[in-house]
Amino acid sequence: MKGVVLAGGKGSRLYPLTRVTNKHLLPVYDRPMVFYPIQTLVDAGIKDIIIVTGGQNSGDFLRLLSNGKDFDLHRIHYTYQEGEGGIADALRLAEPFVEGEKICVILGDNIIENNIIASKEAFEKQSAG
Repeated sequence: MKGVVLAGGKGSRLYPLTRVTNKHLLPVYDRPMVFYPIQTLVDAGIKDIIIVTGGQNSGDFLRLLSNGKDFDLHRIHYTYQEGEGGIADALRLAEPFVEGEKICVILGDNIIENNIIASKEAFEKQSAG
């Protein structure tokens, strides 16, 4: 199973902070917001992850996350979403990375308190989906 982290959008509700950075890179407690969904995927055993981002600060994700080694990933993938295409468009951009495998999609600004292992395992057992 592969992981898709959706980290696009303008973050307009957080202006003026998001005029200079992507909202997913803003700190929440002791780390950038995007660390939480990535860690959720890693804790569930998902080590092949793509970040879908956009906007003028998308390069900041590469500077922050690099190749994913801080999360013990072999490599982290990136794709760029132009404009405001929404979630469906972001998933379309991730399709070449997915290669027909099942995926776990998580929004880059979602912090999930409990692990998703049981849900992931139940989903993996399904014949379709």
